[in-house]
Amino acid sequence: MESKEVKFAANGRWGSILGALAPQLQPALDRVGHHVACPVHGGRDGYRVFSDVDESGGSVCNTCGVHPDGFATLMWVSGMDFKEVLRAVAEYLQVGAVSLPVVRKTVFRQPTSEDDLEKSRQALNRVWNESIDRAHRDAEPARLYLARRGIAIRQSETLRLHPSLAYFEERKEVGTFPAILAIVQGPDGGAITIHRTYLSTDGHKAPVESPKKLMRYPKQRKLAGGAIRLVEPGDVLALAEGLETALAVMEGMKMPVWCSINAHLLENFIPPSGVSQILVFADKDRPTEQHPRGHGQEAAKHLVQRLWEMGIKASAIVPAGEIPAGQKSLDWLDILYRDGSAGFPTLQSVEFAMRRVA
Repeated sequence: MESKEVKFAANGRWGSILGALAPQLQPALDRVGHHVACPVHGGRDGYRVFSDVDESGGSVCNTCGVHPDGFATLMWVSGMDFKEVLRAVAEYLQVGAVSLPVVRKTVFRQPTSEDDLEKSRQALNRVWNESIDRAHRDAEPARLYLARRGIAIRQSETLRLHPSLAYFEERKEVGTFPAILAIVQGPDGGAITIHRTYLSTDGHKAPVESPKKLMRYPKQRKLAGGAIRLVEPGDVLALAEGLETALAVMEGMKMPVWCSINAHLLENFIPPSGVSQILVFADKDRPTEQHPRGHGQEAAKHLVQRLWEMGIKASAIVPAGEIPAGQKSLDWLDILYRDGSAGFPTLQSVEFAMRRVA
């Protein structure tokens, strides 16, 4: 599936696409060019879609920033990456419908009533209450999964294992699998939703279309700015994209690390109070039409710039080496697997590099 083909089909139809895939944008679509409450962080009147929204799909939030086209708008409001949004748009437009895998993302299906809000809250609580500590004898799939990646077991109140969690595709249950659960918390520390990593019983990723998913969450809870808080932060905090990557950085650096889940949420991360310095361990992604310098690198750069403006020292650290053939990126989990802790910089070298830049 070519992105150019999807972009061509979407031209002139972005208003209906955004309304269908992200109904929380409908208030802005009903008042094109006028300001309404931001669908991500709330407020009163900081967000609007562009006057040419049907052609561009673009929008802007005074707090979250500019989203120049429909793909960027959907990535921002949903927390999905470009590939996932591309598939969702293609599915809606029936572009390449014969060969395109059907992708259903719960993040696009927002609750529409108070009953649905209560159901989503109950589902989140039920799944978490059914989970077990990773030191439990029945949590072997999680221990094997992490051990294969060179990650030692660590106790964390925000990371547990569900021994047998249902997996759905197209609203149909495919089967049940062990799943690592991680709480996603907002900037205020409040729980938003649960990130799930479905596994096989022998500690590999489950053989399903999307082994990593976010649970549906009440629409008044905003994902932007949040993260998986693996440990309590110190004066210096590290941030990485994927869950295993964040755990790898913690293994390699022996310091507090949080997980932003993806590049978009990394770029919009809101630091907790009391942190004076943040080290952003970025993924090295291949250039794309949407992100010519690599999505991970661009997101990290933008976050670092914003953190300095907030008075927080920050630096982006990208893995050394070339992206292996056949892979889309090189991340710090790859570095841990390839070089062990020796592949990570020392805090002294980071401080020295930061002083040279300053």
